[in-house]
Amino acid sequence: MLLLIPGPVMTHPDVRAAANRDIAPWDHDVRAEVGDLLARLRSLAGGADGVHAALPLPGSGHFMVEAAIRTFVSPSSEVGGILIPATGQYADRMVRLARDAGRRVTVMPASLTRPLDAAAVKAALSADPSISHLGLVYSETSTGVIHDPEAIGAVVRSLGRRMILDAVSAFGALPITMTDHPEIDALIFTPNKCLEALPGFSVAVCPVERAEARAGSAGSWSFDLGDIYVNGLANGPGAGRFTPPIQAMAALGAALDRLDAEGGPAARLQRYRDNMAALYDGLEALGLRPFLPRAIQGPIILNVHAPAHPDWDLRRFVEALKRHGVLISNFRNTEEPSMRIGAIGAIARPDILRAVAAIGETLDELGLRPKAHAA
Repeated sequence: MLLLIPGPVMTHPDVRAAANRDIAPWDHDVRAEVGDLLARLRSLAGGADGVHAALPLPGSGHFMVEAAIRTFVSPSSEVGGILIPATGQYADRMVRLARDAGRRVTVMPASLTRPLDAAAVKAALSADPSISHLGLVYSETSTGVIHDPEAIGAVVRSLGRRMILDAVSAFGALPITMTDHPEIDALIFTPNKCLEALPGFSVAVCPVERAEARAGSAGSWSFDLGDIYVNGLANGPGAGRFTPPIQAMAALGAALDRLDAEGGPAARLQRYRDNMAALYDGLEALGLRPFLPRAIQGPIILNVHAPAHPDWDLRRFVEALKRHGVLISNFRNTEEPSMRIGAIGAIARPDILRAVAAIGETLDELGLRPKAHAA
């Protein structure tokens, strides 16, 4: 089955094979391997040894977003709060995570179809000096829009505020360098997106001074990033507090080897851009209308308007497409009917062309191809 979803993505056999063994996570040799893995991730994020640390947490990216908010944003009874631009469903989820954690949230209205305006962020932060943090989704996979952490980070930094950057579907392809962003408290990502590894844990790259200072502030032992850092100081950076998803960690090591062999994030980003160009062109040729203009379409996920047909049903379409060996997301993140198709993972242009052909065949089988483009 060809997976064209936002994640977990298609993986290489070498990556899956690395997880196909029993591993004792408390073994000292394994701890050293995990420590090396975390150092590689810190380096990949452009962090500096002794200044930044990669901190792992079992669970999905949402677990780490909650942990970062709990750790670095003070409770609503204290001074502070977080500004979250409403850029899509994943920003909405950040809002809920922050509110449920008892943090004060200010929601900033934002477009779903355009990159976030840094000047608007500056105005919103300037209007409320008590806000301590900005929560930003780098790659919003509900629509495919990419927001610019360089311009927005510069605004946050100039105002003396902090930033939590959800780079879950960006890291490993889209650029970010922690040493250029002293305003970032947590750069958050998972292995099962652009790193092309397996799900099971999430990672935050954080300034060690901030992490250590915030230990005990999360109101949760499980979600305390400061405690994770302090545990690493006491027992070694590869020592987990609780049983880690060690097979997924082993798979990520193999995936990082493949990333290095490919030429690093820049080369991977170019492959994804080539994939997206083929996908965008192919679906337009089928008569489907992308949600975003080509000029701002990101390389991670393509959202397209559903055919304007009374018989359209996304889940029915997805099940029919699976019979052609292609799987896309079976739920939408927009009010109007749409479908999301990924361009990331261990795939290349020929896979995209195969998928486009399968989508066309499925539209024809179900009588859903737009009439103006029907054969």
